[in-house]
Order: sequence, then structure tokens, then C-alpha cells
Amino acid sequence: MGSEGPKAVTIHINGFKKFQGIAENPTETVVNNLKAYVERRGLPAGVTLGSCTVLEAAGDGALPTLLKTLESSISQTNTNNEQVIWIHLGVNSGSSKFALERQAVNEATFLCPDQLGWQPQQIPVVLEDGGISRSRQAVSFAIMSITTHFGLQSRRVTSLCLSMFLSSQQLMKTLKCNS
Repeated sequence: MGSEGPKAVTIHINGFKKFQGIAENPTETVVNNLKAYVERRGLPAGVTLGSCTVLEAAGDGALPTLLKTLESSISQTNTNNEQVIWIHLGVNSGSSKFALERQAVNEATFLCPDQLGWQPQQIPVVLEDGGISRSRQAVSFAIMSITTHFGLQSRRVTSLCLSMFLSSQQLMKTLKCNS
């Protein structure tokens, strides 16, 4: 009782193949070399490297492989109450440093066609998870409400919204109180 120690942790890593503007995707290199690196260097006690998967940089190509990886890892999960961590690596060609995303959005909006020529605009990646417009509506509604209420130009309000430290919920409460 109380001396069970920490839960076991299994980590799954995903990266991408090359895509438009990125001839050699560093996430592919990292994922392809990670198992050998872990075999040489080891991991802390209780930590296991589950899967290392490189996904096609195409909407239609990535999802089936990702789902297959998810399904196989779920079927391998034991009942020891272990923690499972998924780390999905991506590339931002305009960035000079690492960054962690805090929120994933079920949306495919591509500025240029993917490796298979698909160029979606505001389409759910996983249809079963529902629509994608909820998060966009909140921002659009806030901008429209501020613009109308204070008689400002939409461009200035967008800049104002981006620099606010209030969460969208606090902003919405404020708008409702002032209307």
C-alpha cells in the first residue's frame, strides 16, 4: 500500500516524411534513429519506447498509418494502469527554435497542396470528432461584437484580440456584460 512506485510509462513518437518546402524533414530523421539511440543510451526505469512511426505528409496518406499505429498500441496495452504518452513531431520552416503546441485542432487547412495534391480548407481531419467551426466562431463572434460595439475597424480589433491576455471565455463574459 503506497509503495507501488511510479506507474510505467510508454512513449510513442510520430514524425513526417518530406513535404512541400521541406526536402528533408528532420522529424523523419529523428524518428528513424530514435530506437537505435535508445538502445545505446537507455531510458529511465519504468519508461519504454513504444512505437516510432514516420507518417506520409499527406492528409490521405497519414491518417490510415496513424490509426493503425494507435490500434496496435492499444491492443498491446496491458492492464497495469500504465501511462501512455504520444509525441507528435512537426516542422515549422519559418521557426529557428523548438516549440510545443498546447492545443491540437481537428482541422485540415493547407496553404499549398500536400504530397498527394490535396489542398483542404477548414475540413475536419477526423469527421467523427465533429465540426471544426466552434473555435473559429468564438473568435469571429468576439471580433464582430467588439467591432460593432465600439465602432472600430475589424483589422484593429484583430490586432487588439491577438495582444489581449484574457482568455476567450473571459472576453465573452465581458462582451455579454457590456451589451
